[in-house]
Amino acid sequence: MQTDSRPLKIYLDNCCLSRLSDPPSQTRLIAEIKAIKQILFHILRSQWHWISSTVLVDEVERNQDLEKRIQAKTWVSLAHQSISVGASEISRGKQLEELGFKEYDALHIACAESGEVDIFLTTDDRLLRKAKRNQSRLYIQVDNPVTWLEEVKGSGYFKDDRS
Repeated sequence: MQTDSRPLKIYLDNCCLSRLSDPPSQTRLIAEIKAIKQILFHILRSQWHWISSTVLVDEVERNQDLEKRIQAKTWVSLAHQSISVGASEISRGKQLEELGFKEYDALHIACAESGEVDIFLTTDDRLLRKAKRNQSRLYIQVDNPVTWLEEVKGSGYFKDDRS
């Protein structure tokens, strides 16, 4: 866990943004929505920095559901920084695909690594399992928003009277 005074750098993938539009019909969904909203609260207050990417913007644009696409685009517009996909991200993405990551997931991770994020957050269980199996080959930590937020709260780094 990062302990210096600079803001945490966080990468939220499209699954996190999409989760915000899901109906809160299950305990897991409710917990993930609440965690993502808490994370966005800190991002909006510039306590944490959201690192996005052109991959995320492209993935959001591909959403067939107009309402979800508009909501996700609104959220993405609030990111503090966006990483563009260049030759190094494409090359790293190919390496990650060789480890079994899907193309978009590989590019998301490559961009997050380029942005030197502290944490890459996703609600995609397949991506989480693949990242855990390959953690020693990744340059970033990948976690679920609920699990990560609980860890951050326990570390004393999280100062929020709303929690």
